Amino acid sequence: MNRSTLTLLSGSLLTAASLSAQTAPMEWGKFRGPNNDGTVPASKVVNWKNAKIKTLWKTETPTGFSSFAVAGAKAFTIVTGETEGNTGEVLVALDVVTGKELWSKPLAVINKYDGGGNSGTPDNKDGDGPRSTPVVSGDKVYAIDANLGVFCFEAATGKPVWNHDVMKENAGVQIKWQNAASPVIDGDILMMCGGGAGEALLGLNKDTGKIVWKGEDDKMTHATPVIADIHGVHQCIFFTQVGLVAVTPADGKVLWRAPFPFKVSTAASPVVYEDIVYCSAGYGVGAGAFKISKSGSGLSAEQIWRRENECFNHWSTPVVKDGYLYGMFSFKEYGAGPLACVDIKTGKDQWKEAGFGPGQVILSGDKVIALSDKGEVVVVEANPKKYVELKREDVLDGKVWSYPVLAYDRIFARSTKEGVCLEIQ
Repeated sequence: MNRSTLTLLSGSLLTAASLSAQTAPMEWGKFRGPNNDGTVPASKVVNWKNAKIKTLWKTETPTGFSSFAVAGAKAFTIVTGETEGNTGEVLVALDVVTGKELWSKPLAVINKYDGGGNSGTPDNKDGDGPRSTPVVSGDKVYAIDANLGVFCFEAATGKPVWNHDVMKENAGVQIKWQNAASPVIDGDILMMCGGGAGEALLGLNKDTGKIVWKGEDDKMTHATPVIADIHGVHQCIFFTQVGLVAVTPADGKVLWRAPFPFKVSTAASPVVYEDIVYCSAGYGVGAGAFKISKSGSGLSAEQIWRRENECFNHWSTPVVKDGYLYGMFSFKEYGAGPLACVDIKTGKDQWKEAGFGPGQVILSGDKVIALSDKGEVVVVEANPKKYVELKREDVLDGKVWSYPVLAYDRIFARSTKEGVCLEIQ
């Protein structure tokens, strides 16, 4: 698959030498960042209002909503491509310095997603495509395709290491629009949902692809699970069609459950703050939060608030700062839905600012970096009292449902048309 670099600006401070010379440069190898929660330390930018955003490169990223994973001086994402005459999902590795393709590997062969395509309102055009984001762990990169195929490749070369077909080997149960969840890796275990009865939740050895544990009957959703420590207990929290379920990553033992409604699609990940776990879905479901308590060695969940048919996170997972959620709260309000702040302890709205649509956010220190569905990077204070915008720049063409990434002190982002690397000066 050949894709030419659209833009490459010379004289960039971003070079292979500068990357290797940085002291512990911040990478973004996991879905939603190094902490799996959309947060990274504060960037080096002191004055966002006067900062200039410079495009270092742009390159084609044909059709899809996969975000970037940036590690080892490479940016990985999943695009729509053609392999031996077949259209399907393709994992690509780009050079972070130039945006040029280093290697690509085919995943699922798929011409049209179930229920997807170039349908919907005029504001929701620009096609369909891969939704899952690759994950880098050590010297390997991992991907789950739309058909629940799990793949491991050498990150440096793209050489295949192993693959596992959940549909065939674990009686996989597909969902409308197919898989959108990304791999979650904790230690040596890659976790995912999608198997059939008795093996819905899966833990695979990341080095071999062999099943380490399996269990439960939960049907999958589009939501990627999250890793958290609550009351000193390390856990992975899945958001399935029956609600939240937390397991021990090493052996899959269920720690607690919290029932929550499902309609059509659940796509935003749970958000954890101290002993509170927040979740939300579209299609009339709305949001809620659960307090996790510990008694002896056991954990339990109790709902502390619920907002039915409102406070929607359709597929845009918010971030949390000092007990307040910041993110895109809307349902099918393309180009118009607000960036909002919500108290995670009470569910109370703090403020809303229209014009973002179902884009995505990350948190860098005390700054929210939002990417609107129109392709605007907007930097906002994580301030629960009022909306304070510091910077806004239009950086991408196409439909943008993927997360911005802050790595090597650069912002990486992509749309259904193009990927971009931005330097903040």
